[in-house]
Amino acid sequence: MNNLEKNIKPYSKAIVKLLKSPVERTSSVWEDLVNYQLEIQEYISLIGLELIVKKDEGFAFVKQFEDSEGNSLGLVMRRQIGFETSIILVVLRQSLEEFDNNPTQFQVSEKFITDTEIKEELELFLQEGYNRLRFLKDLDKYIKNVVDLGYLKDVSKKDNEKKYQIHRIIKEKITLDILHEFKIKLQEFVESI
Repeated sequence: MNNLEKNIKPYSKAIVKLLKSPVERTSSVWEDLVNYQLEIQEYISLIGLELIVKKDEGFAFVKQFEDSEGNSLGLVMRRQIGFETSIILVVLRQSLEEFDNNPTQFQVSEKFITDTEIKEELELFLQEGYNRLRFLKDLDKYIKNVVDLGYLKDVSKKDNEKKYQIHRIIKEKITLDILHEFKIKLQEFVESI
């Protein structure tokens, strides 16, 4: 018996997947993640991570523990995402919030959006004074950034129209407080131009 066989646990693959990216309900390790949640939390807490499982929303991810000053062990790298990508994330988060609060949507759990709808939402969101033309010209690049970050999933493309699913993890990463703060900062920024 080699070292791998001797040391592997039934939830080892789930931990490896979690360390790489969020795990969704459709993943082959989802059942292990749910069944061994306590063991996984105990294991990853040794390296300063917390397991967040959102069973109702169908995903799980790890988050760094922070001390009272907001410092962590630095295992998970923080990324600078840029102002333009941030605006798209805020618009997507707002769109998901409105979707979740719409009582007529109770039978549908996933929010889908097209690139045209994203553009329309952004045009409503961006105020006069911001360089809209440049922003809209580069919009596909910014949307690709959001896809790469895991907040949007490509679903289909039909007649030059892309359709995406907004990943619910965005609610964990961009809370309502952050959403409100960002809107205030954006308003101040636009007024200063």
